[in-house]
Amino acid sequence: MHPNSKLGSSLIAIACAAALVASAHAGEPDSGHTHAVNMRGDGAMGFSHMNTAHHFRLLPDGGSIEVTANDRADTASRTAIRRHLTQIAALFAAGDFSMPMMIHDRVPPGVPELQRLKGKVRYTYEPIEGGGRVLISTRNAGGLVAIHDFLRFQITDHKTGDPLDVITSSQ
Repeated sequence: MHPNSKLGSSLIAIACAAALVASAHAGEPDSGHTHAVNMRGDGAMGFSHMNTAHHFRLLPDGGSIEVTANDRADTASRTAIRRHLTQIAALFAAGDFSMPMMIHDRVPPGVPELQRLKGKVRYTYEPIEGGGRVLISTRNAGGLVAIHDFLRFQITDHKTGDPLDVITSSQ
């Protein structure tokens, strides 16, 4: 075996490993990250992601966070969802985004701006069939960008498949 063959093989292995690491950080979250997000989320939210559905909607004046129980007869999940979203609306209104930061193990995009503009962004909880929703709205242009950045991150990190574009009334 030529002495440079080992070096060449080692360099190829290092390059492959670097490419894997780069691809894991460049686009969609890897399955290990997604599993960790789900596990931290289940503990923080008080209900199982397996028994519920999250949806994040981008709206012209902000957006919404919606969670419903997969089984309409699952009153325990529905009650936990409503308790959690009531708490989230109050925490976010106070500028406290520690829960999503803990769940996602990072500061989600838009959070610093939402904290800075906390008096200009409104968070309203409302029950919906099978769960609840937090409506997030603002008339502030910077706040609107921050809301949309935050919700797009949620869609991507939770892999909900929700549209990344603003939903208009004609859609």
